[in-house]
Amino acid sequence: MRYLTTPDGRYFVVRGRLWRCTDPALSSERREALTHDLMDARRQVGAAKRQDDAAALRTARAAVDEAKRALGERGPVWWTDGAPDYNRHLAKNTPYADWYEALDADAS
Repeated sequence: MRYLTTPDGRYFVVRGRLWRCTDPALSSERREALTHDLMDARRQVGAAKRQDDAAALRTARAAVDEAKRALGERGPVWWTDGAPDYNRHLAKNTPYADWYEALDADAS
């Protein structure tokens, strides 16, 4: 599935909310390996929930967080211009508001 991406490539938008994109400086091999790790960790989260195993759930969630940080989707931002992070913010409440509103107007 392809999501709308902000003009600067820092975020993709889902239901009006900004989510940080993967660091574009990662090699395709590294990105693929980390994405595989992330998907494995997410499957482990599901398994731990189904088994009602709190310890396994903590471990699995930590693995998800580790993979997302390595991908650049959490933790310190991967851009270097000092711009703040708007991860998880509604686009309408960020400097991307006019851009996002214009997209909605174009769709009408």
